[in-house]
Amino acid sequence: MKELILVELIEEKIYMIRGHKVMVDRDLAELYGVETRVLNQAVRRNLDRFPDDFMFALTRDEIMNLSQLVISSRIKHAPNVFVFTEQGVAMLSSVLNSKRAVQVNIAIMRVFVKLREMIASSKDLSRRLDDLEKKYDEQFKVVFDAIRQLMSPAATKKGQIGFKQPGK
Repeated sequence: MKELILVELIEEKIYMIRGHKVMVDRDLAELYGVETRVLNQAVRRNLDRFPDDFMFALTRDEIMNLSQLVISSRIKHAPNVFVFTEQGVAMLSSVLNSKRAVQVNIAIMRVFVKLREMIASSKDLSRRLDDLEKKYDEQFKVVFDAIRQLMSPAATKKGQIGFKQPGK
């Protein structure tokens, strides 16, 4: 049960930025049980281990966009925010020398693999559906359209925020 909670927690902390699945330094520090400052110091001491495809700094606009997704406002006012790709997260275990860092990294790697498998499975399913659609005629179009609708993420309907005066 504890591992399931950790997996769900990690999944929620993976974002798509600049076409990469990444994790934010603050979230990683929290998972590792260290201060963000400590994590970033360890990275700065070992910058040669973190090329641009392992880690990069967010621009001010990216920080503001991310702060809208993240519940905590602490990221909005941060002067620097670093994000780590899957390879960067793997490299973190070599600069953070603790048993907890190793265990957290193992859990994070498993989540990244799971996400990759889900994406591959979804692409494979979509390709198979395309093949079937080409094979059969118009009589199954409704069925294929319904399946495609089920495969796409549902749009969430947002309610009105604020006070509405009666009679208006």
